[in-house]
Formats: sequence, structure tokens, C-alpha cells
Amino acid sequence: MLLALAVATFLATLFGGFLALRLHDRLHLILGFSAGAILGVAFFDLLPEALALAGTTYETSVISSVIVLGFAIYLTIDRFVLLHGHTPHDGHHHRGVAGALSLAFHSFLDGMGVGLAFQVSTSVGVIVAAAVLTHDFSDGINTVGLIVKNGGTRKEAFRWLLLDAIAPVLGMFSTLFFSVPEPTLGLLLALFCGFLLYISASDLIPESHHAHPVYWTTVSTIMGILTLYGAVRLAGI
Repeated sequence: MLLALAVATFLATLFGGFLALRLHDRLHLILGFSAGAILGVAFFDLLPEALALAGTTYETSVISSVIVLGFAIYLTIDRFVLLHGHTPHDGHHHRGVAGALSLAFHSFLDGMGVGLAFQVSTSVGVIVAAAVLTHDFSDGINTVGLIVKNGGTRKEAFRWLLLDAIAPVLGMFSTLFFSVPEPTLGLLLALFCGFLLYISASDLIPESHHAHPVYWTTVSTIMGILTLYGAVRLAGI
């Protein structure tokens, strides 16, 4: 199962990058759906699992604080350490490289999230993997966009796309070499919940409706939320 998902995440990232090279400005609806799907996973899957696993050892306030910590950590890394943001500096090739590295880094974290989710249960792992697949698809789009926008060639963009596609696979398989006690695993899921909330609210949602009609991208985001709600309910049957 993990091998199949690793291959799927690799292909999803490549597919997103290839579409970015060919379709350019027609992916806002998919990004909107991805934003809603990731938001749905955070609230309907990761948060309840974190409370169930860690709730017997830690107070709810501790778990919610870890979620906020995850959001803040991702915000700090995104804004100050890896220089990934939305303000373009055309011709600054180093900024494109730094942005691509940041995407590869959080793709690695995505892969770790999938592996840790499978330590909880297969159903949780599959739901988290579904969210990561949509995120990796958008990562492929963003990787190509960052490199090309900042003066890189299509060949350079493809090389960075390959790195971003491999990163979640490495993250996924890294979790095969360690296991985590249930209370600690619950806190890690809470941390990852904070990561996904940041990715959805600060990256995908703004990107989906930037320079596009708000109505249809909003509908796409709500459809993503409802789809993941239905998927989580079905997985829990």
C-alpha cells in the first residue's frame, strides 16, 4: 500500500508540473478544490484522531496548542527561512531556487505525515494520502511556476520538479524506520494538522482566486471540503 501511494504522490507532482508548463492560467478551480480538501482533512480526520490518541494523556488545550504551534512553525519556515511567498522578484534566480527548495522540504513533511497516519490505521492513512496527493499536485504547479517566473529555464524547472516529486516518497519511507507511542503520535498528528491549515489558508486559497472570479473558486473550495467530509465518513463505516 505504501509503495503504491509513494508512486502516486510522485506522479501527482509530475502531473501538476507538466500541466503548469502547458495550461498556465486554467488551474484555479483545481487549486480551490485542493484547498478545501486539505482543510477537510485537517478538521474531519487529523483533529479527531489527534484528540482520540493523545486525549487520554494530554488535555485538549495542549493538543490545540500543538496545532497552533504547527501553524506557526510552518509560517516561520515559509516566510523567513525558506523565502517562499507570493511577492515576485523577477530575475532573482536565487529566489526561485529557494522557493523550490521550500516546496521540496514541505513535500518531505507531507510524506512523513502519510507514513505517521498509517501508524494510526489504514483508513486514516488513506484519507491523509488523498489530501497529500492534491497538495503534491499543486506543489508541482508551484515549483515550475517559481523557477520559470524567476528567470529559470524549462529544463531547470523540470529538474526541480523531479526533486519535489521524490521528496514525499523519501518522507513516507523514512517512517518505516521508527514507530511512535500513541499519545506522541496524537501530538504529531496535531502538529501536522497545523501544517495543513497553514497550507490551505495561506497558500492554496489565495492562489486559487488570485486574478480569477471568486464565485467559482469558492464553490470549488466548498466542494473540496464536502468531498473530504464524505470520504472520512465512508472510511469510518
